[in-house]
Amino acid sequence: MDMTEKQLSAAYFFEGKIMKARLDEVLLPNGKTAPREVCEHVGGVGVLPLDRDGNVILVRQFRYPYGTELLEIPAGKLDHGTEDYAACGARELKEETGCTAEQLIPLGAQYPSPGFLTEVVHLYAAIGLTEGETCPDEDEFVETVRLPIAEVERMIADDEIRDAKTVVAMYRARLKGLF
Repeated sequence: MDMTEKQLSAAYFFEGKIMKARLDEVLLPNGKTAPREVCEHVGGVGVLPLDRDGNVILVRQFRYPYGTELLEIPAGKLDHGTEDYAACGARELKEETGCTAEQLIPLGAQYPSPGFLTEVVHLYAAIGLTEGETCPDEDEFVETVRLPIAEVERMIADDEIRDAKTVVAMYRARLKGLF
């Protein structure tokens, strides 16, 4: 069975710096129509920094939509949606942790919330780290946190780390034998 939904119309009701929101009308496979709310996002990159001592370097930052601080891998949006994924990852790694990497290993991509969001987050592991000074964006306040891999995995299992890109990056790095 072909499950493709065909867009009949699209009406934008918000256009911001990093996302646009629209309401579509679609034709369903059974011939009926239905509304679809869609948030268009430029996409981003997340980087799992692994140091030589078996630690993960995370960042703690306040996330306004949830009203709390989260531990996450360094990440950020693609500049205008056209930036090279690895270059974006290297830039975000440097800005948020001060680190540069000898190698960025692709960990694939993930869809954070495919029911309404077009965002794709491209994931990398960073190895061969050289530490330096952080240079976060003007409106970005982050604290670098270094934790053993086993502790990060425990925190994920105990629901202390909920950030999807961090959970996915850790799982994929484990599957690829990176730790």
